[in-house]
Amino acid sequence: MKALILAAGYATRLYPLTQNFPKPLLEIGGKSILDRLLEDLDRISEIDQRIVVTNSTFAPIFRKGLVGRKDILIVDDGTTTNENRLGAVKDILFVLDSLHIEDDLLVLAGDNVVDFSFAPFIKFAVEKGRSCLTCHEEPSIPALQKTGVLEASEDMRVLAMHEKPQVPPSHWAVPPFYYYRAADLPLIRKALDSGCGADAPGNLMAWLCKQTEVYAWPLPGKRYDIGDLASYEFVNELYSSNK
Repeated sequence: MKALILAAGYATRLYPLTQNFPKPLLEIGGKSILDRLLEDLDRISEIDQRIVVTNSTFAPIFRKGLVGRKDILIVDDGTTTNENRLGAVKDILFVLDSLHIEDDLLVLAGDNVVDFSFAPFIKFAVEKGRSCLTCHEEPSIPALQKTGVLEASEDMRVLAMHEKPQVPPSHWAVPPFYYYRAADLPLIRKALDSGCGADAPGNLMAWLCKQTEVYAWPLPGKRYDIGDLASYEFVNELYSSNK
């Protein structure tokens, strides 16, 4: 199984912090966002390769920041600006094609901080034998209107997923953590050819739910999206005070 961390965005909403520096390497409580994710992945025995996909602007900074971690493969998607970025879905396909990946794939956004392990999520997905997404209850309607929202059966089989719906069908928000079984990887190219939006990774899973059976795993803890300066300052202070 491979683990892919998406880190090719330009984080314009965090300027000037990220104008010349990748968001996943920002420190939260004295440790980078990326390091926090990798610490968990390092403990999951099923994962035999950890990949970070980034852009040409930030690739040298990631290589410097991960010096000594020869087990981490950094893939440069060749883009140089926010205007010519590939988008998350095309970045996933770029990595699959570049590395000829045919294994199950865990995909994580590189700008989220969590207080739980992804090991149970992997176990859940392996037991289901299906591609899976994660979800958590979100009481705020405005927040649901800015994210993916899930419709699910009682056994958490996904009935539908909606990206940024104006009228959310449930309070199940879908964060950017996904498990793709190997058999479904060829569908990613089909999704893009069918007009699946390339920018947000949730677009791919929303499309996939219509093609095959997908299950949802409720998060067992908290997840923080570092989307702007206010959220970064809040989470940094939270983790700094909990040292």
